[in-house]
Amino acid sequence: MKKILLLLYIYCSMLTLSWADGIIIPMPPKADMPQQIALPVDYHYVHVAIKEQLASTSIDQAFINPYPYDLEGTYLFPLPEDSAISEFSLFSDEKKLTGEVLDKDEARKIYEDIVRRMKDPGLLEYVGKNLFKCRIYPIPGQKKKQLGLRYEEVLKKEGNVVRYTYPLDIEKYTGSPIRDVEITVQIESKTPIKSVYSPSHKIEVKRDGEGGERKVTVIYKDENTLPDQDFILYYTLAEEDVSISALCHKNKGAGFFLLLSSPKQEKTIFSKDITFILDTSGSMKGKKIAQAKEALKYCLDNLNPQDMFNIIRFSTDVESFSKDMVTVSNKTKKEAEKFIENLQAEGGTNIQESLLAGIRQGTRSQSIVFLTDGLPTAGERDTSAIIKSLEKNKDNRIFVFGLGDNVNTHLLDLISQKSKGASTYVKEDEDLEVVLSLFYDKVAYPALSNISLTIDGIETNNLYPKEIPDLFFDSQLLILGRYKDAGMATITLSGQTGEKRKEFIEELVFPEKEDAHPFIPRLWATRKIGYLLDQIRLYGENEELISEIKRLSKEYGIITSYTSFLVTEKDEMARFKELRKAEIGEKAVNMAQEMIALKEETTTSKTATGVKYVGGTTYILKDNIWQDIDYKDEETEKIRWLSNEYFEMTKEKGLGKVFSLGKCIIFNHSGKWYQVVEERCQ
Repeated sequence: MKKILLLLYIYCSMLTLSWADGIIIPMPPKADMPQQIALPVDYHYVHVAIKEQLASTSIDQAFINPYPYDLEGTYLFPLPEDSAISEFSLFSDEKKLTGEVLDKDEARKIYEDIVRRMKDPGLLEYVGKNLFKCRIYPIPGQKKKQLGLRYEEVLKKEGNVVRYTYPLDIEKYTGSPIRDVEITVQIESKTPIKSVYSPSHKIEVKRDGEGGERKVTVIYKDENTLPDQDFILYYTLAEEDVSISALCHKNKGAGFFLLLSSPKQEKTIFSKDITFILDTSGSMKGKKIAQAKEALKYCLDNLNPQDMFNIIRFSTDVESFSKDMVTVSNKTKKEAEKFIENLQAEGGTNIQESLLAGIRQGTRSQSIVFLTDGLPTAGERDTSAIIKSLEKNKDNRIFVFGLGDNVNTHLLDLISQKSKGASTYVKEDEDLEVVLSLFYDKVAYPALSNISLTIDGIETNNLYPKEIPDLFFDSQLLILGRYKDAGMATITLSGQTGEKRKEFIEELVFPEKEDAHPFIPRLWATRKIGYLLDQIRLYGENEELISEIKRLSKEYGIITSYTSFLVTEKDEMARFKELRKAEIGEKAVNMAQEMIALKEETTTSKTATGVKYVGGTTYILKDNIWQDIDYKDEETEKIRWLSNEYFEMTKEKGLGKVFSLGKCIIFNHSGKWYQVVEERCQ
């Protein structure tokens, strides 16, 4: 086999195991090449068209040859099962090159040969896949080489859930960030598309106008990034007004589940009551008050004719636009705009009286949007007393917008939490108008409120979030939890739809064994850690909570700003004390924002140096050895790196990904401890 130079970027879209990426490797390596010899990728664009579960993926990428001489190579591309390449675009001296598809036995020989020659453990994730191969020459020195590939596959459906996977993990192959990465997925279906969810990446979901239930575009973008995990996308198909789906993970012991629920996308306009409460104290002078006025005007313009509203401004005193809620009309909107325009920033901050005035509005449940940039300086100033005065508020959701760095995050988070609302903090350099208008676009169309969930037929526990938020059009509900025994379960989601109470019922299977969704345990643990940290921040330190956070952090490899099993007990306790004390100021705002992010986390994208979560196990880098975190100096069976035994073990399910961690690893397989060793491990 001649020089293998170009192991280009792989593509995959499959429903079982994740795959490694393709790379470009000069072979044999030259003396002036660094230890990480994979050639960098300039850009990586992927367009996926899914129509009735037939996925067509087109890839456009450019590789950079940073060396002053031309290189020869071979393009190797691991293919998903049952896929067919429809186009490969590469021209050399105006001649289009063609390739061949190798079966997985031939592919394995190539992979093992490369691993032995290149001594790159990461390549072990290639093992066992079919392969597309094409020789490439030349790759011009200090220039780019562009490649294009397209292939088709049929995506499988489990219940009403369809999964698509694209391998984007290249961290282990190259130390150079990709300048531009973009994945666009266009989904079309005759059956309405409900939830669209990625556990791996932050995505933007766009609905196509009136066809928004049957045509959806998903976009992931990033710049100067070094991707470290595969792109995974789920979407659900359902006919109901509100769909309910479940993804499960269970190997041994108790299982984990993720419930996804989405409303139909054809928005039903229900009449609603909404009160806007605006802080007009002296600290709001200048840009803040101007932004707040524009944001309120935006909300007014987007009220529905059936709605009722009011505006309350507060400083030392409290003043209402109207004595009672008013209906939306051209007249009331013009009068409200005039009221807003005349607002001036002066005086103190009477938080308690403004909230009580808002709660007294109307005769039915309402949403209260509360904007403030300060801490109470007028009226009642004691946090406990303010919270106690709001105890009679049962039906009104309070959505808090804290502006700047001088807010009392402790108080504001308690206010929103007690009312089943939410907190958002906008820093000095952020645009309040944009944040508030985006929020209002979502909550203007409630699909289901005052939600309750029951699961009958199986035993479940540890559900997060603890308080189920309202479900809005153009959004989805994610609930994570644990289940004990397998079986059929009846899921009932009930809530208020306009003036009516509705129930949505789904029969779902919670399996005895399921390992197709390994991200769920870590996502569940992230949500739980976020909840526990928030309890400590709001209600004080508790040894039991701290112990549980430490256990979850170790077991699932989750590192936060305040907890780490890589610091000493003394350092860790100091972090908790710092967390508890920070109620006001920039640090408090940062902490509050991080708690919100943890409690609402939807992806497993958070990583930390020296910690890897692979195949449901946390590994830590200790003395240059990747160790299973549960390893306690037990006796291990040694496996020589790159030996025949080593390659035989890579055939075991899941071990290829473990072995790709490096050359020195301690791992557990089938209840026995093994250690991969080479000279530097001794």
